[in-house]
Amino acid sequence: MRKITSMMILACAGLTLHAQNIMNNPGSNHGNKFEQLGTILPTANEYRTASGAPGPKYWQQRADYNIKCELDEANLTLKGVETITYYNNSPDVLTYLWFQLDENEHSSIDNANYQESSTLGKQVSLTMVDKLLENKTDNGNGDKITKLTDANGKALKYTINKTMMRVDLPAPLKPGQQFVLNIDWHYKITDRMTVGGRGGYEYFPEDGNYLFTMSQWYPRLCVYSDFQGWQNHQFTGRGEFALTFGNFSVQMTVPADHVVMATGQCQNYAQVLSSAQLSRWNQAQNAKEPVEVVTLDEAKKAEQQKSTQKKTWTFKAENVRDFAWGSSRKFIWDAMPAYVEGKKVMCMSAYGKEAYGLYRKFSSKTVAHTIKSYSKFSIPYPYPVAQSIEAANGMEYPMICFNYGRTDKDGTYTESAKNGMLGVIIHEVGHNFFPMIVNSDERQWTWMDEGLNSFVEYLTEELYDNKFPSRKGAAWTIVDYMKLPKGQLEPIMTNSENIVRFGPNAYTKPATGLNILRETIMGRELFDYAFKEYARRWAFKHPTPADLFRTMEDASGEDLDWFWRGWFYGIEPCDIAIDSVKHAVYDPNGAYAAGNDNRMGMQRGNGIDKPAVNAFEDISKIRNRENKNIIFLTDADTTLRDFYWRYDRGIEPYDSTFKVPAQQPAAAESLTDAEKAKYQGIHLYEVSFSNKGGLVMPIIVEFTFEDGTKETEKIPAQIWRKNENNVSKVFLTKKKAVHIQLDPMKETADIDESNNSWPANEEPSKFSLFKMKAAMRGQSQGQNPMQHAAQKK
Repeated sequence: MRKITSMMILACAGLTLHAQNIMNNPGSNHGNKFEQLGTILPTANEYRTASGAPGPKYWQQRADYNIKCELDEANLTLKGVETITYYNNSPDVLTYLWFQLDENEHSSIDNANYQESSTLGKQVSLTMVDKLLENKTDNGNGDKITKLTDANGKALKYTINKTMMRVDLPAPLKPGQQFVLNIDWHYKITDRMTVGGRGGYEYFPEDGNYLFTMSQWYPRLCVYSDFQGWQNHQFTGRGEFALTFGNFSVQMTVPADHVVMATGQCQNYAQVLSSAQLSRWNQAQNAKEPVEVVTLDEAKKAEQQKSTQKKTWTFKAENVRDFAWGSSRKFIWDAMPAYVEGKKVMCMSAYGKEAYGLYRKFSSKTVAHTIKSYSKFSIPYPYPVAQSIEAANGMEYPMICFNYGRTDKDGTYTESAKNGMLGVIIHEVGHNFFPMIVNSDERQWTWMDEGLNSFVEYLTEELYDNKFPSRKGAAWTIVDYMKLPKGQLEPIMTNSENIVRFGPNAYTKPATGLNILRETIMGRELFDYAFKEYARRWAFKHPTPADLFRTMEDASGEDLDWFWRGWFYGIEPCDIAIDSVKHAVYDPNGAYAAGNDNRMGMQRGNGIDKPAVNAFEDISKIRNRENKNIIFLTDADTTLRDFYWRYDRGIEPYDSTFKVPAQQPAAAESLTDAEKAKYQGIHLYEVSFSNKGGLVMPIIVEFTFEDGTKETEKIPAQIWRKNENNVSKVFLTKKKAVHIQLDPMKETADIDESNNSWPANEEPSKFSLFKMKAAMRGQSQGQNPMQHAAQKK
């Protein structure tokens, strides 16, 4: 749910991807905004191509897990043993492996120790004092490794560095080899409602029961990749994780009256469910509405009795990057199937009685809507299960996510509570696609997880209901953030640990940018094709930002470097202003007056002014060829002297009847009645714009006419390419405008609307239309009159 980008971002094999917006022409009014990203992006290679696709030698590692664990509800502890098979598919020889120990986040001695600024007020809370006291000692939290051996039971040397553990291999692990190791561990489960964190327990004092969400709970392999080696950045609680794909077989021993919901498919429902529950599960396989597999009455009864027996639930999941589970006797469980391209997906929800009024009606159907909508915009959902668990928080894992949404005590709920629940279910279930399948590095590039997911969440919410109060995606939602002082902003391409305003930067701004790209810049057809191609290329792989940027351009034929540069690498806002408007109308009585001829190149002498001669030269001597030190080529080779040479010197032409055309404009030929009718009522508007914000964006102009009708013209952002500060544009309309408005639908996230309109109250000038007389026919052949005369001679 929360993820990462990087500040000076990607270090990979000596190639770096910088967060700063490198400019090749600093200080100029052009040549920066539209410069290609160039060296900002890593050089393409045989692992990642310049098109944005995986290269012919792309590789990634694999890790398979076999885990057995036991939940001790009375003592609030979890212990487990796991066997991991690690496959070295890289071309590199590895001498150690890095593991994530995320539970060390809660340790007072082994946490990442990324501290925040703090102050002392006039009053100090006891909670603050207790936390400071706890930090002085070992609170006993975090992963406790009790045994670590190879497949033969031989102890392996390991080193714990805060939230990371390095396991030294007994022998180098060569390309193509695999290594098996065993880890025994345990930890104290924390109260996530008071200390936070991804997993833990919630206690319900009114009935004396717990709801456990077991996430980021077992020692897990870090990602080793072609672009940065080991991703072993410390876990602070914000940047989530980067993980290796593999297969999981997990056995969870829990109190016998608990219901377990987990990643993957349960292998032993016949052993852990009652006969009535198993029958309802089978009924749910073909149901049109959600079926309660575990009913409200059964959950309430279990809350009161509290079994002291235990049961073991077994789940398997293939080709997933992680495994999470929830366990509680409070769970009501409903299920129904959804179909994605003919494949059945069981959509399920689990929740306590506190959420029954909302989840029973909405949750599983929203899960089904989400996987179908995301499948439309990315790739078909590949897994057999998708689950939503109500746990008063929001966090995602493969095939399962934890959400919030409880009713009031009387079972009623507000509209905002319902919409908030729907939004978080869509968002967290959507994470199955980004980054659980399109497996970006959450700890490094938060926006590739949260931003991409928030964008498709917005599309899914819009498809849920056209009045859904989406808070991410529409351009106006990011305006307040973009207005902030630059000291409070950072590029989207920033590591999550360093972001001041995490939500707008990692979620809303990238989601908004992608929506603008789809709706305003590229159009839906081009965007959707390219975005789906990105998802297809990088499903079950590890993409980087460059892979997304390059694929979007490669599959669409659009040069979007200006967009990535401004929106993702920069912090400048969009603020386009209308500076002035000139209005001209057709004057049917207008004459072609001498001195007003603006026919380009029609007369000799029009165009570029002659350059001045050097000051030390005597101009008259040069013109009269009196300076004998200067030898002109037309003197050295008189064959180069032609009609123009002779005419310029006043020499009579060979044909004494030839007369030089007069140096004055040709007369205008009257327009026909049909032509007058064609041009009658035409209005021209020259509108001048300035880029006050710095971010180049399309210019969208709406004209309102005297009769109340409107007309909108959209000018692509490339109009700024030769002057990034000021441009003007002439528009033709068939009616007189009474108002001109910039960005009428608020598509560009313009931060200042006060300079976006112009009252068309100035008197227009007049323009005339004319045709050249036949005397100028040579112009139609691309010649000027004197050339034509010379050819005749």
